[in-house]
Amino acid sequence: MSTTATPPPKKVNRLGLEILNYKGSKTTLCAGCGHNAISERIVECFYELGVELHKVAKFSGIGCSSKSPAYFLGMSHGFNGVHGRMPAIATGAILANRQLMGLGVTGDGDTASIGIGQFMHLVRRNLPMIYVIEDNGVYGLTKGQFSATADLGSTLKTGTANDLPPFDCCALALKWGATFVARSFSGDKKQLQAILKAAIAHQGLSVIDVISPCVTFNDHEGSTKSYSYIKDHEEALHELDFVPYFEDIAVEIPEGEAMDVRMHDGSHLRIRKLHRDYDPTQRLSALVALEEAEAKGEVLTGVFYVNTAKPTFIEMLNMVEEPLATLQEIRVRPPKAVLDEIMEELR
Repeated sequence: MSTTATPPPKKVNRLGLEILNYKGSKTTLCAGCGHNAISERIVECFYELGVELHKVAKFSGIGCSSKSPAYFLGMSHGFNGVHGRMPAIATGAILANRQLMGLGVTGDGDTASIGIGQFMHLVRRNLPMIYVIEDNGVYGLTKGQFSATADLGSTLKTGTANDLPPFDCCALALKWGATFVARSFSGDKKQLQAILKAAIAHQGLSVIDVISPCVTFNDHEGSTKSYSYIKDHEEALHELDFVPYFEDIAVEIPEGEAMDVRMHDGSHLRIRKLHRDYDPTQRLSALVALEEAEAKGEVLTGVFYVNTAKPTFIEMLNMVEEPLATLQEIRVRPPKAVLDEIMEELR
């Protein structure tokens, strides 16, 4: 009689894939870097929602944050662009194949400094993609200088104080057109998971600013983006849950205690209010909440704004459903009669 124990069945998602399939290479970032925690949340969320890996395209620019896509979804497509130019590459790829889910991972330097112009045009177009900003307030790859999101009065390890006001990437995204805007903290696993899952279900530009402390250059007393500072000053706007479309969403919620925002694929972002009456579908309320938090010295986290009605850039351009590369020549090359007509109009 055999005494060999039967190994437990491997845990798989609805596609039959293990979580190992959603991981990438071993990280080369500093031990304790907040970016690694974000990569772990991305792996968990894409695995739990059963996203098909070959339908995901990862984009990044230059910086510590832009190394992160190597550490998750190793079986997906990926493109590492030059500093600050990731939005242009993502726009071209998603327009060429609207069936891809775009996932951009960038940093505060890559987005708010050299890339601010590209970021703003991405926002105004409402390109359907997930745009994660790993925000630590410094240029971690070039020895820790202040970035454009560093708070006024914060200090470097050398004691040098920042004398310039910061860009708030969430406020910029809210003002100019993103349809899903949120902020989280890399150390808040539950909140970040719910936000990422909602962003995956959203059809439109999802901007997620994640405070991600740099343990090497910006985790000291005097930094406003250190682990201790964020833990002491984080103010959660609400409690978040995400219910995927393939799970039962029929639950009883007492009136006035929570609200559901239905996402495009039928999933629900469930928002439980904590200490304030806040409606994430009102853009002006989101801007006011950010201003009030800044005046109090708080780091406000949560989902600030969701708009599921605004058309995406692809819809505005009236793009066909098929990837452009697969279209037959007869559909993409105008006949001679049309070209002659155009030339006649130019005379």
